[in-house]
Amino acid sequence: MFTLARKAVEMLESRKAEFGDIRIIEERSQEMSVKSSRLSSLSDNVSLGFGIRALYKGGWGFASSSELNAREIERTASLALEIAKASSEIKNKRTTLAPEPAYKDVWQTPVLKDPFSVPVEEKLNTLFAVDRILAADKRIKSSFSRMFFVKTRKWYASTAGSEIEQALVCGGAACKAMAAGKNEVQQKSYPGEYSGALSMGYELIDYLKLTENAGKTREEAIALLTAPQCPSGEMDIILSGDQLALQIHESAGHASELDRVLGYEESYAGSSFLTTEKLGKFKYGSEIVNLVADGTLPGGLATQGYDDDGVRSQRWHIVKNGVLSGYMTNREFAKEIDMDRSRACNRADSFSSIPITRICNLSLMPGSWEYADMIKGVKRGIILENNKSWSIDQKRLNFQFGCESGRLVENGKVTKLVKNPVYQGITPQFWNSCDAIASHKYWKLHGVSNCGKGQPGQLARMCHASSPARFRKVRVCM
Repeated sequence: MFTLARKAVEMLESRKAEFGDIRIIEERSQEMSVKSSRLSSLSDNVSLGFGIRALYKGGWGFASSSELNAREIERTASLALEIAKASSEIKNKRTTLAPEPAYKDVWQTPVLKDPFSVPVEEKLNTLFAVDRILAADKRIKSSFSRMFFVKTRKWYASTAGSEIEQALVCGGAACKAMAAGKNEVQQKSYPGEYSGALSMGYELIDYLKLTENAGKTREEAIALLTAPQCPSGEMDIILSGDQLALQIHESAGHASELDRVLGYEESYAGSSFLTTEKLGKFKYGSEIVNLVADGTLPGGLATQGYDDDGVRSQRWHIVKNGVLSGYMTNREFAKEIDMDRSRACNRADSFSSIPITRICNLSLMPGSWEYADMIKGVKRGIILENNKSWSIDQKRLNFQFGCESGRLVENGKVTKLVKNPVYQGITPQFWNSCDAIASHKYWKLHGVSNCGKGQPGQLARMCHASSPARFRKVRVCM
């Protein structure tokens, strides 16, 4: 593949491009689902193609093709360069890239069992077994289970001299039960409707234990039918599971994307309150809040050797001891604020998409608390997990999240299940109210497999690891 990739590099160099690169990508994706005892979806897709970027006099050009041959690569490289030249004539400001060494390397996701070596029948048998358990009560009106796997081979070459080959594997699985009673419908999912995804092979299915947790998922959905409504008012909350992951994702992950901070995403999905003059100064959260981005995190969906700028993956603080300390960046936007180098956050969702700044794996680092002691310290509060709905404003400040269920805590004891809990907050006030984080033994990865961004829209995957955390005096409503 590098023989073909060098054709693009050589042509861009000969035509005086300031910078250029090519990504040749071969990808296989498989998805299947079962709904209420019937096969709901089954797909197995393969794609192969390449995308070429060119930078000329500060203007970007991009072109792609699914015809992988030397003549088409040269044609597409020429087209990318012509677009770059046109862009350079109308640009508002010149694009320059933060420095990065050239690499010649091979990197791959650690995999114990290739998911594509497992017969489809075996995968479907697992899903149907989960479905039978979910549906084993007449009050369950809809049952759903799914799994997916993606294997990506990527060859990257640039005019800077990099030649990087990567083999990336990820997958996900989840299940959900919908229960119905008199004028009431409730749902419960495991491990969360979108969160059961990690970078690993078919061993993920054993790790998730869908079959073992399907019965509990069913019974919790049924229990919600007769559970009391969540009380309203100001109270302490403990967030865990995929709800805390979503809180991190929406109020810290997207808020720290540097392109969004600089206004490049504003017309579509909003900007950010974490503007650059706040870097190193702004008190984002309490002193125990440490949010760490990590492109090397084992099992993380955004874990890889290098991003689509050819930048090596790194680990860094977004928030350190409560203070804003970093951003998600690519080479272009890192240079705009005079950073020494990019943080390797440039990713595209296919060969035909131009890379854009995406959230890396972003985790709330564990504290020192025992989970039981966190609960004992709550006089009136609620434990929330499993997201059901979300909303956040254009600056990533005001938010409202709904959860599938809540468990009341009264005088330091968990008392009863409640339904339809919703909590609200303002991002810095909320994170500054965090006064306890459970220890490392409770720390767990949660995947986000459906993060959308960009125009045209692209999907990306990342993980958010956390231990349960406690927040004081939060507005809770039904």
